[in-house]
Amino acid sequence: MSKFSLEKDTKEEEKRLYKEYKKKLAELRKVKKEKEAVGQVFTKGLLPIYVLYILSLDATNGNDISHKIGERTGGRWIPSTGGIYPLLKKLEKGKLIEGKWIDSKNKMQKIYTLTDLGVGELKSRKRLLKSKIEESLEVFNIVYEDLYGVSED
Repeated sequence: MSKFSLEKDTKEEEKRLYKEYKKKLAELRKVKKEKEAVGQVFTKGLLPIYVLYILSLDATNGNDISHKIGERTGGRWIPSTGGIYPLLKKLEKGKLIEGKWIDSKNKMQKIYTLTDLGVGELKSRKRLLKSKIEESLEVFNIVYEDLYGVSED
């Protein structure tokens, strides 16, 4: 086999491997996007209203909000504080909540409370989302039954 032929075969193999690599990378990105999309249903859709709800129960800090959501959902959904704090900042900027720095046990922390505007927003969002959440639950139940309800073994 000549040197030229060997180089040509090597280049073709490199091209084939590169194409295979790009295909696998695209598949991994697709899976990652799908997982992120499922997570966004909670973080983008339900987290803002649920944070308002948690604050309607009692004033607290961001870390405790995450823990309370975890407790209330039996550990099935524990939002990261990395998602909670930007949301709190946005809600505070919109005047739906108010944060005040307090010295608690020699540790400064920001405690958030729901404002009157926030109470109204929570009521409004609950009203707007109720039918969507019910519809989503029905769809999830149908899909669940289709996938797991009847054994075809």
